[in-house]
Amino acid sequence: MRQPALVPELMVTELRRSLAFWCGPCGFTVLYDRPEDGFACIERGGSRLMLDELPKDRPHRWQVAETVPPFGRHVNFEMAVEAVEPILEALAAIGWPLFMPPEVQHYRIGTGGVTVRQFLVQDPDGYLIRFSEAQEEA
Repeated sequence: MRQPALVPELMVTELRRSLAFWCGPCGFTVLYDRPEDGFACIERGGSRLMLDELPKDRPHRWQVAETVPPFGRHVNFEMAVEAVEPILEALAAIGWPLFMPPEVQHYRIGTGGVTVRQFLVQDPDGYLIRFSEAQEEA
């Protein structure tokens, strides 16, 4: 298994709840886990994350500040997907609120650009996730 060059590791308050969100409506699968350590590595279409449960009796060894929700302030994780609609439908089916409703946005990239349909949702700990579907250029 080839390791991607960048794999964010997110500290979470309850691994089971996080896995239900990420591997449920968001469509990720568990690549490998260490339940005894409160750890799982998940993937969807080349996007990979590690989830690491915060210890309940002491600070995490990599914890640099108090963990106060929402976690991941000032960052969003963009994940390119083939289609955002199945994720939107799955989130709606469980009543999960969106942080930002779907929109179509054009971004300039060098002398060209890309148009995407995207939306934002927060995971159980408040991490901001942006699912993005490339659109055909007119």
